[in-house]
Amino acid sequence: MTSEGNGSEPLLRLKGVSKNFGPVQALTNVDLEVRAGEVTALIGDNGAGKSVLIKCISGIHAPEHGEILWQGQPVRIRTPREAAALGIETVYQDLALCNNLDIVQNMFLGREREHAVFLDEESMEKAAAETLTSLAVTTVRSIRQPVASLSGGQRQSVAIAKAVLWNTKLVIMDEPTAALGVAQTRGVLDLVRRLAEKGHAALIVSHNMNDVFEVADTIIVLYLGRVVALRPANELDRQIAVDLMTTGASDRINEHHAQQGKGD
Repeated sequence: MTSEGNGSEPLLRLKGVSKNFGPVQALTNVDLEVRAGEVTALIGDNGAGKSVLIKCISGIHAPEHGEILWQGQPVRIRTPREAAALGIETVYQDLALCNNLDIVQNMFLGREREHAVFLDEESMEKAAAETLTSLAVTTVRSIRQPVASLSGGQRQSVAIAKAVLWNTKLVIMDEPTAALGVAQTRGVLDLVRRLAEKGHAALIVSHNMNDVFEVADTIIVLYLGRVVALRPANELDRQIAVDLMTTGASDRINEHHAQQGKGD
């Protein structure tokens, strides 16, 4: 397992992380790195451990063994609140948005700003608008639009913008393009790339290989709870990725790498 990073300290590093649920071993000795300014894709077949892994990073599950390093320092992430305090936000498939609230209310839900005894609506509107603008989320009609009126792609964009609002360094996204049409998928993938360009680390879990190879700088492959590859995306292709996901190995990696070398 190799990674040709840019030489800088990874934002997040897992060393030997293992997690079991009774007799079921969900993760075994997982080593991985996630870097700021990059899109990292986490792929694997159903049951490979992807959800358990992101829940260990986001404070929902505590690993039995191993170490999590954040900006080079060992940390214990016991709750999502502790993850958020470090700068880790996770956008799950259900998005956790409230249909009856507008965009601003959703982005500040549970973290409302107050001025004296009243909600500071002006401050929240300004921060929400600035965040959406900075990420070039331009398709929403109004930041006071009810979330119920948004399309799937717009909802995903608002959920990602909500995650970024809180001095976030790492945004984890679980299947961000699932159930979206072509145009909406394009918009969300562009948003994921902009996260990285603005210096955030983006970690996406996806079953869609087209999306993965379009947007990812680095790909991590899980097979039966083990990391079997952590490589720059250009060292893999779709067939190699499928081989790794379904069998844990691929004899085509070196051949593909050699062909890439000839093409450079």
